[in-house]
Amino acid sequence: MHAPKKAALLWSGGKDSALALFHASKNHPGIQIIKLVTCVSQAYDRVSMHGVRRKLIEEQADALGLPVVFVVIPQQDDPTCPMAHTVPGTTFPPNDVYTRTILEGWTRLKDEGIEVIVFGDIFLEDLRAFRDRLLTVAGLDGCYPLWGRDTKELYDEFTALGFKGITVCVDTKRLSADHCGQLLTPAFRDSLTGEVDPCGERGEYHSFTFDGPLFAHPVSYRIGEVHRHDPFVFQELYPVDPISSRSPTATAGQHDAGRVFDDRYRLLNDERSASDSPPKLLATTSADPRRIP
Repeated sequence: MHAPKKAALLWSGGKDSALALFHASKNHPGIQIIKLVTCVSQAYDRVSMHGVRRKLIEEQADALGLPVVFVVIPQQDDPTCPMAHTVPGTTFPPNDVYTRTILEGWTRLKDEGIEVIVFGDIFLEDLRAFRDRLLTVAGLDGCYPLWGRDTKELYDEFTALGFKGITVCVDTKRLSADHCGQLLTPAFRDSLTGEVDPCGERGEYHSFTFDGPLFAHPVSYRIGEVHRHDPFVFQELYPVDPISSRSPTATAGQHDAGRVFDDRYRLLNDERSASDSPPKLLATTSADPRRIP
């Protein structure tokens, strides 16, 4: 029997990444995922398009028992010039800069013994074709464990398996700003209109997964402000110090994610019969994001 090929999973921190990791680990015995790879924007030092901080991705990786490496996507041809912002936003580098940066990252992975890159893509043919072209140049194979699946079934599977997530970015051209900062529950899916893909595969929304069957423990966080960067709206999430999160003086927004969000799930389910609109989370923080590293 041949040894499984070493693989890295392109990890955004969201729902589809978590499902891809779950299915690749369960249904693809020919590969072994040994690390996560996350693209972060040079301009914001956060996950591209999600707006999630590096620290939270590192805490996800710790809970999953996998190392994570970051590929910094430069805004321009001078990636040595730091441009980190204190709030999330969007920048779109030139295609040649993005392509070159990704290829350099994948080449380093291959040099480290990686043979396969795993993706959470579901049905966007042009995106897969682009990835496959880069894989060919880098001399790597691709694995798409979610490819061709029905996205409504995938969303339902995410919640049925026990994964928990929250929306962190919404395109307000296709969804209301109120959809940002919502837990990924059946009620959230029911609130989506027919034109919106249940998994947000066309970029309607992005998410952050904080618990599930692959996690050794929940990833704690605090809900912060909502930032607008038209047409996108971002829900700020702050990492929680493990010591302060267990402190008896911690405020409601700072409690351990597992307990607080289990309570919210029960609350959201209770509210489903009272309203057809997506329930809005009320937990906020008065902290100034500019003062939090």
